[in-house]
Amino acid sequence: MDYLTAITAFKPGSAQEQADQQTFIRFINNNPDVLLRENKIAHLTSSALIFNEARDKLLMIYHNIYQSWSWTGGHADGEADLLQVAIREAKEETGLNTVTAMYDEIISLDILPVFGHLKKNQAVSAHLHLSVAYILSAAEDEPLAIKPD
Repeated sequence: MDYLTAITAFKPGSAQEQADQQTFIRFINNNPDVLLRENKIAHLTSSALIFNEARDKLLMIYHNIYQSWSWTGGHADGEADLLQVAIREAKEETGLNTVTAMYDEIISLDILPVFGHLKKNQAVSAHLHLSVAYILSAAEDEPLAIKPD
């Protein structure tokens, strides 16, 4: 599904999500480069909560920049299928080979502030991530691999 259609179809669970959804839609309509991190104000990212098949465990990763535990996710980098971005990022960040969507629908929209920082010795200015989240599933016994960065 087209990302704007999916974001527009999302059913907000709170007044905050409804306000954020409208912000997403306005920003997308006014910024044709929203899928690219070259947009230095804000850009689309996609993330996922990854559950085991029994749905009683959640896989978390440690985020080095923020020094905290988080779910997986990353930049769209031009990819318009944000579910596929979430799956790609989940595999890259965990080493999992098989990750599937539990649902095709977006489960959450978040506007996340990114503070200025260094990445690979390059300055990254403060900006916003317009984060679209999904729920994925992976086999609990599949080996994980730490991604150092």
